Amino acid sequence: MGYSDQRFTVNLSILFTELPLLERPAAAAAAGFRAVELWWPWVDAPVPERSELDALKQAIEDAGVRLTGLNFYAGQLPGPDRGALSVPGEESEKFRANVDVAADFAQSLGCTALNALYGNRVDGVDPAVQDELALENLVLAARAADRVGAVVLVEALNAPESPKCPLVSAEKAVEVVDKVNAATGLGNARFLMDLYHLSMNGEDLPRVIAAYADKTGHVQIADNPGRGAPGTGSLPLEDLLDQARKAGYEGWVGLEYKPGDRPSHESFDWLPAGARAAR
Repeated sequence: MGYSDQRFTVNLSILFTELPLLERPAAAAAAGFRAVELWWPWVDAPVPERSELDALKQAIEDAGVRLTGLNFYAGQLPGPDRGALSVPGEESEKFRANVDVAADFAQSLGCTALNALYGNRVDGVDPAVQDELALENLVLAARAADRVGAVVLVEALNAPESPKCPLVSAEKAVEVVDKVNAATGLGNARFLMDLYHLSMNGEDLPRVIAAYADKTGHVQIADNPGRGAPGTGSLPLEDLLDQARKAGYEGWVGLEYKPGDRPSHESFDWLPAGARAAR
C-alpha cells in the first residue's frame, strides 16, 4: 500500500494557476500525470461561448490527460461564494442554466463525476427554504449526471473557512446525499470526502472513512495546516488513503492543494514520478 497504489488526479483550479487555463492540462502531463479535474472555469459564465468550451476540450485532449471531475457552476470560486444551488434568485438560476452545459461537457471528455457545491446561508432567508431549493436543484443535477453516466458529488467544506456554509461535516453532507438518492431513486448521488476540509472541522478521519467509504464517490487531499502538499503539514495522508482503500474506496484522489511559493511542478516531490500516471 502507499501512495503508489492510489490513482491521483490534479486539480487545475488550484494547481498550475500560474499558467493560463488552456496551458494547464499540458503542464500536468509534463509533470507525469494523466488525469485532471476542474472547478467550473468560467466563474462569470454558467453558459460560456461554445468556442471556449471547445478550446478547453481540445487542450485536455491534446495533453493526453483524462478529465475525471468537474464542478457545476458555483459562483465566485475561489472567492466569497461556496456554491450556488441553495442561493435563491439569480445564482440558483445560473446553476440551473449550467446543469446541462456542464453535464454535456463532462460527457464529451468521458468525465463521470460532477461536483455540486451547496452554497452559503443567505441573511434574511429561512434555512428551510434554502434547503428545499437545494434539494430541487440537486435532483436536477443528479438527473443530468445520470443522463451522461456520471455521479453527482456533495462535498463537506470546513467551518473556519466557510462559516456561512451549512455542510461543514461529513454527516451533514451524507444526509444530503441520502435525500437526493431518495428523491430521484437513481442512487448516483455520492459523498465527496475532502480530508483537508474534514480535518479543519476536527473530525475523526479514520472514523469518517470507516463510516462513509461506501457512500464516497471522490476523495480530495491537502495537508493541514496550510492546505499545502502532503508532508507540509501534520496529516497522515498516506495512511488515511490506505485506510480508504481497505474500506473499499477505489476511485480517484484529487490533489487539491496550494503549491506555496514555488511553481506547481515543483510541489510534487512527495510523490514518486512512477506513481503519478496511475490509472
